[in-house]
Amino acid sequence: MSDIISKRLLKLGKNIKKDRGVLLGYKSKRAIKKEHLSIGDGALIRSGAVIYAGSSIGSNLETGHNVVIREQNLIGNNLSIWNNSVIDYGCKIGNSVKIHSNVYVAQFSVIEDNCFLAPGVIIANDLHPGCEFSKKCIKGPTLKKGAQIGVNVTILPGVVIGENSLIGAGSVVTKDVPDGMVAFGNPARVRRSVYNLRCPFKITEQPYKKDR
Repeated sequence: MSDIISKRLLKLGKNIKKDRGVLLGYKSKRAIKKEHLSIGDGALIRSGAVIYAGSSIGSNLETGHNVVIREQNLIGNNLSIWNNSVIDYGCKIGNSVKIHSNVYVAQFSVIEDNCFLAPGVIIANDLHPGCEFSKKCIKGPTLKKGAQIGVNVTILPGVVIGENSLIGAGSVVTKDVPDGMVAFGNPARVRRSVYNLRCPFKITEQPYKKDR
C-alpha cells in the first residue's frame, strides 16, 4: 500500500521528511466539506503516523511514532507531538505547542500558543456519556496561552485553564483555573501563584516569571 492515500487530497510544503509507513491524507468516513490535507514547510513525520485529510497544519510539524491527527483540525506552526498520541477531530491548536507521549486530545478542544502537555494527559469532551443528546453538547476544554499540564492529568469538558497556569501531576481538573495559578489534586484546587514557586535545585531562583 502506498504511504499516500490520495495525492489529490494533499497540499504539502517544502523540505518535508517522512519515514516509511506514514499515511497522509487518510480519508475519514465522516462527511466533511474540506477534504484536503495541508502541511507547511519543514515537517518531520515518523513511522506509524496517520494524518487525515481535512486538516490544516503549519510549518515545522514534528511527530513521534504512531501519532494520529484526525480531520477538521486547525493547527499552527511548530507543533511537536510525541509517540502514540492522538488529536481527535475539530480541534484548534496554536503555535509552538508540545504534546508528549500517550496523550489524547478530544474533539473540539482548544489549545493556545506555547502550551505543554506532559505524558499521559487525557482531555475529555462529553459531559453525559451515553446520553442520547450527548453529541449536541460535546465541548472540549480550552487551554490558554502558556498553560503547562503535568503527567497523567485528566481535564474535563468545557474547563478553561488560564494563561501560564500549571496543573500538577495526576490531577483531575473539573473547574476553571485562573491565569498564572498552580492547581493540583482530585478534584484539582487552586493552591498558589506560579510566580511564587521556587526551584528546589537552586538552578534558578524563579522558574516562572511574569514576562514569559
